[in-house]
Amino acid sequence: MNSSLRTLGVPPNAWAVDAAIADITRPALSPNLITLPTATKTLRLDLAKTAILVIDMQNDFCHSDGWLAHIGVDITPARAPIGYLQALLPTLRSVQVPVVWLNWGNRPDLLNISAGTRHVYDPTGDGIGLGDPLPTNGAPVLIKDSWAAAVVDELEQKPEDIQVDKYRMSGFWDTPLDSILKNLGRTTLFFTGVNADQCVMVTLQDANFLGYDCILVKDCTATTSPDYCWLATLYNVNQCFGFVTDSSAMLSAIKGNRYW
Repeated sequence: MNSSLRTLGVPPNAWAVDAAIADITRPALSPNLITLPTATKTLRLDLAKTAILVIDMQNDFCHSDGWLAHIGVDITPARAPIGYLQALLPTLRSVQVPVVWLNWGNRPDLLNISAGTRHVYDPTGDGIGLGDPLPTNGAPVLIKDSWAAAVVDELEQKPEDIQVDKYRMSGFWDTPLDSILKNLGRTTLFFTGVNADQCVMVTLQDANFLGYDCILVKDCTATTSPDYCWLATLYNVNQCFGFVTDSSAMLSAIKGNRYW
C-alpha cells in the first residue's frame, strides 16, 4: 500500500486515502481462533470478530442504595456476576476483545421515553420511577451521568472500553450500538449483565435478528426475577437465538489458545 495514504474511518471499516486514491479494500484483522464449548455445541470462533456486552451492571440495579432495592427487590442475584466479570474482562481486553458497557442512562427530560415505558416502572404514577430522585441520596433514577446510572464501583471501566447509553430494555433500539459494532467488524457477541430475562434477553434477541452470532455467558448474567424466568431464558437462547457458555470455559479456551 502507498505509504502516503492516510487512514479514514475506524479500522477495520476504514479506507486509505490521499488526493488521488481511495483504497476501499478494508484489510482484514488477523484471526485469533479459539474453540469454545457451549451447552449445545462446540464453537470455533474468531476473537478478532468478537465483542462482549456488559448490560446494566449499574447502581440502580445492583447497589443496596439503588432503585431496585428501594422498591423492595432483593438485589443479591444481580450482584452475582460481579466477581466473574472481574476475572473475565481483563483477559478479554488482553486479546483485544472490545468491552462494551451498555447502560440504561435516560435524558434528564425523558423526552424520548414513552408513557408505556414509564408505566412499567411506576404503575400508579406516584412512586419513584424514571427520573425521580432516590430517597437515599437524591440521585435521579436511571438518568445519564447520575450515580444511579453509573456502573457499580466493583467493576473497573478502562479508557479503551466503549460506553453506550440505552433508553429501553433493548440496547439496539434508538442507540448507536449496531453502528459501533459494524465499524469494529464485530459479528460475534458475548452477553452478560442483568436482568437476564429482560434487558439482556431482548438485546440478545435484537442482535440475533440483526444477524449477530450470540453467546450468553451464564455465570456473568443474572436476574432478580423468579427462577422460571431464568430457566426460560436459557432454554430460549439455546433453542432459538444462540449459545450458552460460562466464563471458566471462555478463560480456558483463551488461555489454552486451542486452534482447530
